[in-house]
Amino acid sequence: MKNVTLADGRNITVKCLSCSIVTGDVQPSGGTIYETTFFHAHQDVAYPIRGLVILASKRHITCLDELTEEERINYIHTLYQIRKAQREVLGIEHVYYFYNEDTTHHFHVWMVPRYDWMHEFGRSVESVRPVLLHARRNRNHTNEVEKTMTAIHELREYLGKFY
Repeated sequence: MKNVTLADGRNITVKCLSCSIVTGDVQPSGGTIYETTFFHAHQDVAYPIRGLVILASKRHITCLDELTEEERINYIHTLYQIRKAQREVLGIEHVYYFYNEDTTHHFHVWMVPRYDWMHEFGRSVESVRPVLLHARRNRNHTNEVEKTMTAIHELREYLGKFY
Protein backbone atom coordinates (compact mmCIF):
# COMPACT_ATOMS: atom_id res chain seq x y z
CA MET A 1 0.00 0.00 0.00
CA LYS A 2 1.16 3.52 -0.66
CA ASN A 3 0.05 6.96 0.47
CA VAL A 4 -0.87 9.37 -2.31
CA THR A 5 -1.81 13.04 -2.20
CA LEU A 6 -4.25 13.90 -4.97
CA ALA A 7 -4.37 17.22 -6.83
CA ASP A 8 -7.26 18.41 -4.66
CA GLY A 9 -5.28 17.74 -1.47
CA ARG A 10 -6.97 14.47 -0.51
CA ASN A 11 -4.61 11.94 1.08
CA ILE A 12 -5.45 8.34 0.27
CA THR A 13 -3.86 4.94 0.78
CA VAL A 14 -4.08 2.57 -2.18
CA LYS A 15 -2.36 -0.50 -3.52
CA CYS A 16 -2.53 0.90 -7.08
CA LEU A 17 -3.83 4.40 -7.81
CA SER A 18 -4.78 3.50 -11.38
CA CYS A 19 -6.77 0.45 -10.24
CA SER A 20 -8.55 2.62 -7.68
CA ILE A 21 -9.44 5.21 -10.33
CA VAL A 22 -10.66 2.79 -13.00
CA THR A 23 -12.77 0.81 -10.50
CA GLY A 24 -14.33 4.03 -9.18
CA ASP A 25 -12.96 3.66 -5.65
CA VAL A 26 -11.13 6.97 -6.14
CA GLN A 27 -12.74 9.74 -8.16
CA PRO A 28 -10.24 12.04 -9.87
CA SER A 29 -10.95 15.75 -9.52
CA GLY A 30 -13.35 16.62 -12.31
CA GLY A 31 -14.47 13.00 -12.56
CA THR A 32 -14.36 10.58 -15.44
CA ILE A 33 -14.28 12.17 -18.88
CA TYR A 34 -15.04 8.99 -20.81
CA GLU A 35 -15.07 5.26 -20.20
CA THR A 36 -15.26 2.10 -22.28
CA THR A 37 -15.13 -1.56 -21.36
CA PHE A 38 -11.33 -1.45 -21.53
CA PHE A 39 -10.29 2.19 -20.92
CA HIS A 40 -10.85 5.12 -18.60
CA ALA A 41 -10.22 8.77 -19.51
CA HIS A 42 -9.65 11.52 -16.95
CA GLN A 43 -7.47 14.56 -16.36
CA ASP A 44 -4.84 15.03 -13.70
CA VAL A 45 -5.90 18.52 -12.62
CA ALA A 46 -2.57 19.02 -10.87
CA TYR A 47 -1.63 20.07 -14.40
CA PRO A 48 -4.32 22.67 -15.20
CA ILE A 49 -4.11 22.53 -18.97
CA ARG A 50 -7.50 22.80 -20.65
CA GLY A 51 -8.18 19.60 -22.60
CA LEU A 52 -5.32 17.46 -21.25
CA VAL A 53 -6.56 13.86 -21.14
CA ILE A 54 -5.06 10.68 -19.70
CA LEU A 55 -6.39 7.51 -21.31
CA ALA A 56 -5.61 4.49 -19.11
CA SER A 57 -6.22 0.78 -19.47
CA LYS A 58 -8.51 -0.77 -16.91
CA ARG A 59 -6.44 -3.92 -16.94
CA HIS A 60 -3.24 -3.82 -14.90
CA ILE A 61 -0.70 -3.87 -17.75
CA THR A 62 2.12 -1.49 -18.65
CA CYS A 63 3.01 -2.14 -22.30
CA LEU A 64 1.25 -1.59 -25.61
CA ASP A 65 2.04 -5.11 -26.79
CA GLU A 66 0.14 -6.54 -23.80
CA LEU A 67 -3.19 -5.30 -25.16
CA THR A 68 -5.50 -7.92 -26.62
CA GLU A 69 -6.73 -7.46 -30.17
CA GLU A 70 -10.11 -6.26 -28.89
CA GLU A 71 -8.38 -3.78 -26.56
CA ARG A 72 -6.17 -2.49 -29.40
CA ILE A 73 -9.19 -1.80 -31.58
CA ASN A 74 -11.00 -0.10 -28.70
CA TYR A 75 -7.88 1.89 -27.81
CA ILE A 76 -7.43 3.50 -31.22
CA HIS A 77 -11.17 4.15 -31.55
CA THR A 78 -11.30 5.78 -28.10
CA LEU A 79 -8.15 7.80 -28.73
CA TYR A 80 -9.70 9.00 -32.01
CA GLN A 81 -12.99 9.99 -30.34
CA ILE A 82 -11.23 11.95 -27.59
CA ARG A 83 -8.99 13.72 -30.10
CA LYS A 84 -12.00 14.59 -32.24
CA ALA A 85 -13.71 16.03 -29.14
CA GLN A 86 -10.61 18.06 -28.25
CA ARG A 87 -10.72 19.66 -31.71
CA GLU A 88 -14.48 20.08 -32.14
CA VAL A 89 -15.40 21.12 -28.60
CA LEU A 90 -12.30 22.89 -27.34
CA GLY A 91 -10.74 24.04 -30.61
CA ILE A 92 -7.44 22.29 -29.92
CA GLU A 93 -5.37 22.20 -33.10
CA HIS A 94 -2.30 20.20 -31.96
CA VAL A 95 -1.74 17.50 -29.34
CA TYR A 96 1.38 15.74 -28.11
CA TYR A 97 0.85 12.08 -27.25
CA PHE A 98 3.13 10.61 -24.61
CA TYR A 99 3.34 7.25 -22.94
CA ASN A 100 6.07 5.33 -21.19
CA GLU A 101 6.27 1.65 -20.40
CA ASP A 102 8.52 1.91 -17.34
CA THR A 103 5.67 3.22 -15.23
CA THR A 104 4.32 1.80 -12.00
CA HIS A 105 0.82 2.66 -13.22
CA HIS A 106 -1.37 1.04 -15.82
CA PHE A 107 -0.70 1.44 -19.51
CA HIS A 108 -1.78 5.01 -20.23
CA VAL A 109 -1.25 7.77 -22.73
CA TRP A 110 -1.13 11.48 -22.01
CA MET A 111 -2.84 13.66 -24.62
CA VAL A 112 -1.25 17.09 -24.04
CA PRO A 113 -2.74 19.96 -26.06
CA ARG A 114 -0.44 22.65 -27.43
CA TYR A 115 -1.25 26.29 -26.69
CA ASP A 116 0.56 29.49 -27.65
CA TRP A 117 1.91 29.99 -24.11
CA MET A 118 3.81 26.70 -24.49
CA HIS A 119 6.00 27.88 -27.39
CA GLU A 120 8.60 29.31 -25.01
CA PHE A 121 9.38 25.71 -23.98
CA GLY A 122 10.03 24.53 -27.53
CA ARG A 123 8.11 22.53 -30.11
CA SER A 124 9.34 18.99 -29.57
CA VAL A 125 8.73 16.09 -27.24
CA GLU A 126 11.43 17.57 -24.99
CA SER A 127 9.08 20.45 -24.21
CA VAL A 128 6.36 18.29 -22.65
CA ARG A 129 7.88 17.91 -19.16
CA PRO A 130 8.75 21.63 -18.78
CA VAL A 131 5.24 22.54 -19.97
CA LEU A 132 3.64 20.23 -17.39
CA LEU A 133 5.85 21.54 -14.59
CA HIS A 134 5.16 25.14 -15.59
CA ALA A 135 1.41 24.48 -15.57
CA ARG A 136 1.59 22.84 -12.14
CA ARG A 137 3.73 25.61 -10.60
CA ASN A 138 2.49 28.74 -12.37
CA ARG A 139 -1.00 28.12 -13.73
CA ASN A 140 -2.52 26.36 -10.74
CA HIS A 141 -4.83 29.20 -9.76
CA THR A 142 -8.61 29.49 -9.59
CA ASN A 143 -9.13 30.83 -13.12
CA GLU A 144 -7.12 28.07 -14.85
CA VAL A 145 -8.56 25.32 -12.66
CA GLU A 146 -12.09 26.54 -13.48
CA LYS A 147 -11.26 26.50 -17.21
CA THR A 148 -9.89 22.99 -16.81
CA MET A 149 -13.00 21.76 -14.97
CA THR A 150 -15.24 23.35 -17.61
CA ALA A 151 -13.27 21.58 -20.37
CA ILE A 152 -13.62 18.25 -18.53
CA HIS A 153 -17.39 18.76 -18.38
CA GLU A 154 -17.59 19.79 -22.07
CA LEU A 155 -15.56 16.78 -23.22
CA ARG A 156 -17.63 14.40 -21.05
CA GLU A 157 -20.88 15.84 -22.42
CA TYR A 158 -19.72 15.63 -26.06
CA LEU A 159 -18.33 12.10 -25.75
CA GLY A 160 -21.44 10.93 -23.89
CA LYS A 161 -23.52 11.64 -27.00
CA PHE A 162 -21.85 8.78 -28.84
CA TYR A 163 -22.17 6.04 -26.24
